[in-house]
Amino acid sequence: MVPSPAGISVNDAVSRAIKTVLASLEDSKAENIVSIDIQGKSSLGDYMVVASGRSHRHVSAVADHLLKALKDAGLGTARVEGLSGADWVLIDSGDIIVHVFRPEIREFYNLEKMWQAPDLEEETLH
Repeated sequence: MVPSPAGISVNDAVSRAIKTVLASLEDSKAENIVSIDIQGKSSLGDYMVVASGRSHRHVSAVADHLLKALKDAGLGTARVEGLSGADWVLIDSGDIIVHVFRPEIREFYNLEKMWQAPDLEEETLH
């Protein structure tokens, strides 16, 4: 565990952030919420969360609610992509990357399957 300047460990901050994300998604009635631990698999972040909204309006509302929850929790201002179209909204809070999809868009890209694949042995050659 690496201490932060404020004396809060990085693991504690990530744990608080993932709890905030999941609580916000539940609160806004996001569907099929999947949290994927990508620590050690990617330098993108520690967790990837994938969720669905029922419509463009619901996807947009879920994303807006999450952005407010992150800010209110003191977790900074996340970067956002796709909010205007609301088919697929990407919210990058640094340690946690959240994808909120309309169901048919989520099914098409199937991000969970890609990230939940088993790790390959380091000696595997391609």
